[in-house]
Amino acid sequence: MAVVLVSLILGALIVLYFYLTRNHNYWQKHGVPCVDGALPGFGHMLPVVSMWTNLADFCDNIYKKNKGRSMVGIYQFTSPSLMVFEPELVKTVLQTNFSSFAENTMKFDPEMDPLVSLNPFNLSGEKWQTSRKRLTYAFSSMRLKTLLVNVNKVCDTFENFINEKLGDHEKAEFELKSLLSRYSAQVVAAAGFGVDGYCFDDAKKDISFRKIGQSILEPTMRNKIVFMLLFFIPSLNKIFKMSFIPKHVDYFFRTLIADLIEQRRKDSIPRNDFLHLMAELERAEKDTFDVETLTGQALSFVLDGYETSSTVMSFIAFHLATYPEIQKKLREEVMSVTNRYNGEITYEGLREMTYMDQVFNETMRLIPAQMLMKKRCTEEIELRGSDGVVCRMRPGMEVLIPSPSLHNDPEYWENPKEYDPERFGPERKQNIKKFTYIPFGEGPRICVGMRMAQLQIKAGLAIILKRYSMEVSPRTQLPLKMIPGALLPSPKGGLWVYFKHL
Repeated sequence: MAVVLVSLILGALIVLYFYLTRNHNYWQKHGVPCVDGALPGFGHMLPVVSMWTNLADFCDNIYKKNKGRSMVGIYQFTSPSLMVFEPELVKTVLQTNFSSFAENTMKFDPEMDPLVSLNPFNLSGEKWQTSRKRLTYAFSSMRLKTLLVNVNKVCDTFENFINEKLGDHEKAEFELKSLLSRYSAQVVAAAGFGVDGYCFDDAKKDISFRKIGQSILEPTMRNKIVFMLLFFIPSLNKIFKMSFIPKHVDYFFRTLIADLIEQRRKDSIPRNDFLHLMAELERAEKDTFDVETLTGQALSFVLDGYETSSTVMSFIAFHLATYPEIQKKLREEVMSVTNRYNGEITYEGLREMTYMDQVFNETMRLIPAQMLMKKRCTEEIELRGSDGVVCRMRPGMEVLIPSPSLHNDPEYWENPKEYDPERFGPERKQNIKKFTYIPFGEGPRICVGMRMAQLQIKAGLAIILKRYSMEVSPRTQLPLKMIPGALLPSPKGGLWVYFKHL
């Protein structure tokens, strides 16, 4: 009996092994170089799912080991995926043959996450086109001026908050992500919905928009697990049924948006927020938008405008604190421009802050918010690399683009680890090779909220630079190391900086 039992167990293990490795000769059969070390069931993903390393470093390791190749195959668990390295192939995927890669890969179960499934990033086809059209309307130049009215009100509150913390002291220490997430969450509340987000009122911190944003996007263990499931193995989440948006947050936004959009429909008082613009668009199109769809689009303000913007802004401020000469030069630009507009922050003035754009771009080059870009093949296509490798992509397969590796490749960037905003100056930016700098994506699915993100970040930085100087605190752990498993780059120990009155 014991022999029979052992035989059954061994047989079951052998069957399981062959099941878990059933696709692990896919790339060899198709003549595409493959990364070594695929494990049964995990493929190449064990270092990521075990949180030994963060996603950007994992991809960069593959990128560097395969330098000189146009593409390599990897296994995301049991599924073969293609990682492309050459800028021309990146262009093919994102722009030239967009119809063959028209979808992002994250898929949300409409029953588990109905609102996130309506986010433009996750939609495809006609629903995506309709949603993108509405957001493009809201983020046009004329309407960004409207939204800036409420952003400027947040800037005033932001400045008062810093002043209170400084008081009569020579300097005050802030953790940048904590400070700037207050600012970005308050912008979301004001410019998105026309309400007070209570982000600078610690007495109401438990009902603040910042608290809501943290429950979705902070790198807690729960959020790391949800991200791993949704980003890499969504099929497994059909078993675990973990929602990206907590139920109380879902209920909060449904209730809030339903009440506010009804109010906007009844009156025509300019509110200088996204919902007012949507009510305006309804009247122009003589249509009434579905409230659930509108709530999903409004929630994108939180998902895209809170965590991503505060993360980027934190790294910009950190680099300004690290490089006082760059900080000084940018301050001079901010003072010069705002003086031309009676000391006010205006849409026209922000557009004139070209050195601010250079600093923004260099920070996004060095530490892009997106650690890996993933696209799903929607129409069969043949990808050809300059090294002669040919890969026929079939619908459903994923293409991975390691954008941080392209941003830091010495083949395309001189001294890539050096922080140098002059790379994006008028004399040198023309020499940047196309599709080696893609912080917001590219092509028809380039980030629709890019201009809004730039607007709020530039406005907040202008306030800081007009009033304060910054220097790095010894509490910041250098060199920076990112927390594994986080959705966005998150440095261990935080980014600690001293603020001083000018």
